[in-house]
Amino acid sequence: MTKKDVVAELLQSIGMDPAHPFGDDVARIEIHENRVVGLKLVKGLHVDADETDTGINAVISVDDGAHLEKPVHICFGVLPENGLQHIALDIRVKQDARASFLAHCTFPNAINVQHTMDAVIAVEPGARYAYFERHVHGPGGGVNVVPRAKVIVHEGAEFTTEFELIKGRAGRIDFEYDTVCHARSVVEMTARINGRGDDTIVIHEKALLSGEDARAALISHIALRDDASAEIYNDLVATGDRARGHVDCKEIVLGRAVARAVPTVEVRNPSAHITHEAAIGSVDSRQLQTLLSRGLTEDEATDLIIEGLLSKKARWAGD
Repeated sequence: MTKKDVVAELLQSIGMDPAHPFGDDVARIEIHENRVVGLKLVKGLHVDADETDTGINAVISVDDGAHLEKPVHICFGVLPENGLQHIALDIRVKQDARASFLAHCTFPNAINVQHTMDAVIAVEPGARYAYFERHVHGPGGGVNVVPRAKVIVHEGAEFTTEFELIKGRAGRIDFEYDTVCHARSVVEMTARINGRGDDTIVIHEKALLSGEDARAALISHIALRDDASAEIYNDLVATGDRARGHVDCKEIVLGRAVARAVPTVEVRNPSAHITHEAAIGSVDSRQLQTLLSRGLTEDEATDLIIEGLLSKKARWAGD
């Protein structure tokens, strides 16, 4: 297939019309297996990508003070049933810049697909960087997703990341984010995943609140059915003056599924404050009865409750 054909198929797999995907003022990057098949930049955004035998090594930067008005669209994909894709990213959002990225990772036919990522991310002083990652998997769950990220959020900067499975089976998801938060920085990391069959989900999120008035929230909302399992490790350490943090982990467990939550909070400064909330169990019985009384079946009511959990924007006391 030509690069244009590959881009069209990637966009179709995530529910976009390939005939009218983006405007001329929208930056985009499309990567299939180990090839860059599409690239469109805007002023202030730079991408230097090298193709390797197994994936892509890319350096992405946003200029000092640049404000990217529209989200940068990224698509990482493996269309065949089998494949390996390793993404190495070096991302730098420079001082006082503003940028958001909407990334789709799509493996619609996966039987044995390995998708791994190693990222180093620096959000410089006063910058704001948001990364929203949406996954599309096949119905059989034959994908292994293993992202790793080291993040430094400098003074007065903001970093937001969301990981969401929007279609298909999770397969095996094992990701780890390690974040250092400097003075007056704000960090929010959110994961929303629905596991079925024998899906396996492992999440490690850590934030070190090293600077004064640094804030962080680690949010994990997981639903599990059948024989799926999840292990959630949220780690918040506060050393800076008046640092604030919150861990929010909620897991719904149905059938033979197994869930484990390990929130760890550590305060090394008497002026800092960290809270945590972990809740694991079946769907809320009061919500269930309310929906049943309105004519829904038990399965329909359960699906609606799970949908609410996975779509809910969490709030925390640091807001």
